[in-house]
Amino acid sequence: MRALLVSLLLLAGCAKGDAKTVTILNVSFDPTRELYEELNAAFSREYAAKTGVTVTVNQSHGGSGKQARAVIDGLEADVVTLALAYDIDAIASKSKALKADWSQRLPRGSVPFSSTIVFVVRKGNPKGIADWEDLAKPGVQVITPNPKTSGGARYNYLAAYGSAQRKAGGDEGPAKALVKGIYTNVPVLDTGARGSTTTFVERGIGDVLVTWESDALLVLAGRQGAELELVVPSVSILAEMPVAVLDGNVEKHGTRAVAEAYVQFLYSEAARGIAVKHGFRPTGDGVVLPERFVKVETFGVDAQFGGWAKAQAAHFDDKAQFDQLAVKP
Repeated sequence: MRALLVSLLLLAGCAKGDAKTVTILNVSFDPTRELYEELNAAFSREYAAKTGVTVTVNQSHGGSGKQARAVIDGLEADVVTLALAYDIDAIASKSKALKADWSQRLPRGSVPFSSTIVFVVRKGNPKGIADWEDLAKPGVQVITPNPKTSGGARYNYLAAYGSAQRKAGGDEGPAKALVKGIYTNVPVLDTGARGSTTTFVERGIGDVLVTWESDALLVLAGRQGAELELVVPSVSILAEMPVAVLDGNVEKHGTRAVAEAYVQFLYSEAARGIAVKHGFRPTGDGVVLPERFVKVETFGVDAQFGGWAKAQAAHFDDKAQFDQLAVKP
């Protein structure tokens, strides 16, 4: 890990020098690897055509919370594209690289893309998984990552908790019971969403994978997709994926112009088309999604939990609800 961090720090510092070549580092989360590979190539082509400058966008991926911690600890990202606002807020509050007003700088709260959470099951759905309550049934193995390190895992947890809370008219008792039952059925907590996908698809562990819609669509279209099925719960969560330019780092690297052009490109029509191709939902009006995207009622973190700061404190801080409910009996 130390060697990787040093390597990425060196790469991030390569922007100064020849003005015709610029390198920036995008620190992102697990399921966006393929998305940003194509977005980076498209941005580089467009920027070169407009300015004559060749841009290389290096990528770093992992659990969103783990990635935020790496940036706080010194990984000099020019741009972060993480799974949830709380992780970028943590960078702003714990490092000098980002100001607290980051979410106000780009349209729609600096959220160009969104997603939701769905289930993937084995062919024929042998455990009869249909909704969140089924994940807590005895004998069902549930694959989901660790909320301490993964943004997707926090969405998974809150989707289950919020669905039960809504069905119970706001009562938290059934929500706590459901989440406790689900995590009793979790045999392994990977650090990130892509690790959980590998555990379920490649290692063959578990009866149901709780995951991003994008990763579900990816594995269903893959070589093992014929052995799997998609299950859409009755209600799920709106997963908003924010982005930010790290002020302190781009000033140090001399990359502000390129980094700002990069995040603005994420709102372009070209970027929206690439996002849809990779199973992500562009925000804003006028987006027509292909049939493969799920149709599901969603609720937001702000409306259901009072925002990410409150959700984090209540559920994911040390000794909060997750630590209490996820303890094995």
